[in-house]
Amino acid sequence: MKFEDLFSSVNKIKGVGPVISKKLSDKGIENKIDLFLNLPTGAIDRRFCPKLDQLEVGVISTIFVRPIKYSIPRFRNLPNRVTCKDEYGSIDIIFFNSRESYIRQILPLNEEVVISGKVGFYKNKYQMTNPDYIQSIDKEKDITKIMAKYSSVAGISPKTIQKIYKEEIGKLKDIGEWHSQDFLKKMAWPTWYDAIYNLHNPINVSDVNKESKFYKRLAFDEIFSNFLIFSEIKKRIKKLIKVSKVIDEDNLLKIKEMLPFTLTKSQQEALKEILTDISSERKMLRVLQGDVGSGKTAVAMIAAYLTVKSGYQVAFLCPTELLAKQHFLLFKKVLENENLNVQLLTSKIKGSEQVDTRFQLSQNKVDIVVGTHSLFQEKTTFNNLGLIVIDEQHKFGVQQRINLSLKGSVNTDVLLMTATPIPRTLILTNYGDMDISTINEKPFNNTTINTLAKPAEQMDDVMFFLKKRLDEKDQVYWVTPLIEESEKLKLTPAVKRYEYLKKKLKVEVGLVHGAMKSEEKNKIMEDFISGKIKVIVSTTVIEVGIDNQNANTMIIENCERFGLSQLHQLRGRVGRGKVDAHCLLLYSKNIGINGKKRIQILKSSLDGFYISEEDLKLRGFGDIIGYKQSGEKDFIIADPAYHSDLFQLAKEEIENLENKNVKLEQHFSQLLKIFKKDRVLNIIDTG
Repeated sequence: MKFEDLFSSVNKIKGVGPVISKKLSDKGIENKIDLFLNLPTGAIDRRFCPKLDQLEVGVISTIFVRPIKYSIPRFRNLPNRVTCKDEYGSIDIIFFNSRESYIRQILPLNEEVVISGKVGFYKNKYQMTNPDYIQSIDKEKDITKIMAKYSSVAGISPKTIQKIYKEEIGKLKDIGEWHSQDFLKKMAWPTWYDAIYNLHNPINVSDVNKESKFYKRLAFDEIFSNFLIFSEIKKRIKKLIKVSKVIDEDNLLKIKEMLPFTLTKSQQEALKEILTDISSERKMLRVLQGDVGSGKTAVAMIAAYLTVKSGYQVAFLCPTELLAKQHFLLFKKVLENENLNVQLLTSKIKGSEQVDTRFQLSQNKVDIVVGTHSLFQEKTTFNNLGLIVIDEQHKFGVQQRINLSLKGSVNTDVLLMTATPIPRTLILTNYGDMDISTINEKPFNNTTINTLAKPAEQMDDVMFFLKKRLDEKDQVYWVTPLIEESEKLKLTPAVKRYEYLKKKLKVEVGLVHGAMKSEEKNKIMEDFISGKIKVIVSTTVIEVGIDNQNANTMIIENCERFGLSQLHQLRGRVGRGKVDAHCLLLYSKNIGINGKKRIQILKSSLDGFYISEEDLKLRGFGDIIGYKQSGEKDFIIADPAYHSDLFQLAKEEIENLENKNVKLEQHFSQLLKIFKKDRVLNIIDTG
């Protein structure tokens, strides 16, 4: 098989017609390489060959028996039964939808046969229903003892899947190798062909698990191809020469004095890295990560101010209108004595005002614009955009980040801010094309967040706790999960809880959920921030960036339905004032082991970096809050939970090859194509 043949349609394979081809396509298997990279989920072991007095229910067994009796019922909806014996016992072989003539042919009376399948037990008797294999004794070797097991494809039997792989796998011998023999020898890894072959034709059950050398070889290739793209993007960015922005030290001191607090050492270090990028001739693509409440916004605000003072415009993108308005008001307050034009641009602003703001942007009359995705509509044009800040924007993939940076020009720097700390493996995975700045300490204060947990059934105790917090003039968030509405009551959990609290409390209670109009949500949140509303019942719409220093209590209902990082981010909405805060986690009686672990981790730590790593261990890649790249598939082979060491290894190997001046894109062109990364480079090169 030539390399190009890997990308031919599966319908070119013998035995794969239009029907099977369509079913494979529905599973995401369209060409031969998709087929080969659709790795087994496990292996079936048929080496257990018990006598009939040693059978184990639920275990796949290969038995040597003689058929002694047929039981063929007159009614079609009843199964056919063949009783078989060895010298130690008997077993019934059950068939559904099989003709009597076929059964008599494959199981002739009193002739020894080999049967393999899963053992069952019914009405005090062992049985095997629709066995996987039935062979005459002289063809015992035709039964594969260790067989790869695949996720099911609707309408295609496992035997057919096996046959398709067997038809093609041996043809891969002619595909070359891209890694050096020295590297493979150092890692004790097989060639690409040997890895593929042994995964689909395992000799041992362990060959197909994620820790096997065969699996790790392919996982490394996938990770390596991902990092290779990041490396090539960085090279292309380095070739872009921008006009360096002039950072005036007097302006830096001035903006620091405008802030109502002193920057922490960690904030200072992150700011220094950002300003070094801004003042260089290299376009900035940087991620600013930090824990909830660590002061990322303050650092970004300083960078924005200095960019404006250098003669450029700044766009500050927020995921919600409420957060955009909050940042807009913060900019206006901090910069009120500066002669700067700060504007807000969201879809809910009056049409005439939007038109006017866009016109001012195009004429370079707006210095800082804060807004939502409407900032990047085609009709929004900038005259001299120097910096894009994307706040809490953690769903942008590589291509989307490139598109955003193209909104300006080569002179437009890009700064992403994360919602919570990112697990180290995911930094390498999602942001390998970007530089990272980390704020790992919080502004000094003597307050803390006390995290408690209670069974949801103890509602009387919860209400006592809530009323006590309200008596102490506290404001409260009550968060409910997103669950489908009740069939009987036609109410969401948020609505039900809101109505319950309205009856039980003597204070103003508000309700916010995703189905409400933006104007309604914004009005209620404004009333909450102003203090008019004392308790707000909400779904997770409040998790992003809301800042109310008078709200120091959070109650999270059915906490087991939330991920660890999401719970930590929600908890971060409180504890922003000058008094200790409280977070009460309510769990149901059906809480599982992982749910209990999450509660224990939250009770024991306020460290978002530690929590993000624990979340990755518990939930795996892709489910961590926000880090599933929008519009892009996760890794199909690699799994950070098993292969965290391979991410660092791939990064180091690319750096090693770059130091040897290896032309990576050319040398690994086949690998890039196998994992469809060549498309990303094509998009970049064509702009």
